Amino acid sequence: MLLLAFDTATAAITAAVHDGSSVIGEAGASGAMAHGEQLAPIIRDALVQAGVTMAELTDVAVGVGPGPFTGLRVGVVTALTLASTLGIRTHGVCTLDVIAADVESETEFLVATDARRKEVYWAKYGANGSRLDGPHVLSPADLAFQCPDLPAYGPGAALYPDTLDARGDLLPRASALAGLVADGRHVDLPLEPLYLRRPDAQPRAAR
Repeated sequence: MLLLAFDTATAAITAAVHDGSSVIGEAGASGAMAHGEQLAPIIRDALVQAGVTMAELTDVAVGVGPGPFTGLRVGVVTALTLASTLGIRTHGVCTLDVIAADVESETEFLVATDARRKEVYWAKYGANGSRLDGPHVLSPADLAFQCPDLPAYGPGAALYPDTLDARGDLLPRASALAGLVADGRHVDLPLEPLYLRRPDAQPRAAR
């Protein structure tokens, strides 16, 4: 296996190359509105660090959200284009699962990312990191009421520390995504963006 993994569902734009045993290249940047400009150079840097070419890849994995419309579209379309051009296997993974892979907890916990409109995308996990519920979108207050006393991780939790039991501003890492896929610990999803709601931008109705 030679796997390229990347995620664009949050402000973190991250890519990694995994050879089936370990991560051999990784790159990333941050920019809430820069996914389209940053992803290709980040993928290039990860491949250069790994010392491999695009033609050598056997698999591509992408975080499919939930997340904002534009960022998700950039990542998913890039993965689909690579798969079609190179004839390689594809893996879609929930971005919240990617964050959960970096959480060490002895109890059930939440992962939350910013959904804007004063809401969060969230999912609930067991102590072993398996997803028990979600992904969904809720206001922080409604999430706290629905899942009281659970520690919450991720950028969405960090935005509302007075409402959620925020424990860390963890962002998705492509190396964690690659590890999930390489180890077979992921839930394979279609390469379709998980928006969970309509995009903010709407076309004007025809007059």
